[in-house]
Parts: sequence; structure tokens; C-alpha cells
Amino acid sequence: MPETERKRPHQQPPPPPITAERLEKAALRYLERFSASAASLRRVLARRVERSARDHDTDPAEGAAWIEDLLERYRRSGLLDDAVYAEAKASSLRRRGASARAIREKLAAKGVDAETAVAALNRTDQDAGHSETADSADEDAARALARRRRLGPFRPDSARADNRNRDLAALGRAGFSYETARRVIDGENEA
Repeated sequence: MPETERKRPHQQPPPPPITAERLEKAALRYLERFSASAASLRRVLARRVERSARDHDTDPAEGAAWIEDLLERYRRSGLLDDAVYAEAKASSLRRRGASARAIREKLAAKGVDAETAVAALNRTDQDAGHSETADSADEDAARALARRRRLGPFRPDSARADNRNRDLAALGRAGFSYETARRVIDGENEA
């Protein structure tokens, strides 16, 4: 059968036009499922408004105004708080072995401003008992990543020397300084 005669798969009809009520229901459903910054929720809702404007010729400026109104109400009520979101995300990423640089970049990608991200990272490190320096928090995170990925001291002794440079590079790509990576990779298994 020629390419032009092939049947197209059944396409679903577009969702109904966006209204302020539908937008709010979508926002609440999203916040029930995911933790979100104001900027990431704005992006999700803006996609819905853009699709409605494309499919139903609704006014995108009116939709944008509805989004800003929702975000402001959610901020006032405490349903949406970038500082709380940033601290929870930073804490989760630290436990997984993320460097301070990687955490700041991930929070920036989610729309969290730099000042809020740094404050959240500092609170997370203080809560973990790293009040003296960020280097000790980064070193603990690097050790957690090395343990999880079985790098350096967490490799079998027979493979450790052969993979030293590869392990250093892995920690470097994860955002850790050379000195931090070297201390972790050349250190002893403390687990």
C-alpha cells in the first residue's frame, strides 16, 4: 500500500477549552501528584493554556492572567512555597550524593532563584550536621555517591587501582572538586 493511503491511527479529540475553573482543577491535580516550584507549575499550566489557544482559539493573555492569579493565591495560602520545595529537593539530592553545584543547577532548572537555592542548601547541610564548611557536606555527598555506584573504596581491592582515574572522572562529572573526589576515591571504605 502506498505511503499516502495508509490509515492514520485514531486521534483523540482535543481537551475542552480552558477556563479558570478547569485551570485550577488541573493545578490542584498536579500539586497532589508532584512537589513543584512556582515556575514549574507556571510552565505546566502555560502548556495547557497554549494548547487551548491553539485548539479552541481561546485568549492566551486571559489564560496567563488566570495562571498568575492562581500562583499568587497558592503562595498566600502556603500551598506553593519555593523555599520549602527547594529545601526538600536539596535534602533529597544530598542524600543521593549530589554536589552543591549539581543541586544549585537542578533547582535553577526548576525555576528556583539562586538566593533561595543557596539558603535551602545551607539549611540542608546544617540539618545534616555540617555547620562548619560546605566542603565536608560535599565530601559526605561524594562518599554517598561513591558507595551507591561502587567507586573507589567501595570497589573490590583488585579493581581499585585500575579504575582510579575513571572513578575520579565520575565524581568530577557529578560536580565535585578534584580535591574532594581525590579524598573520597583514595580514602578508605568507612561503611
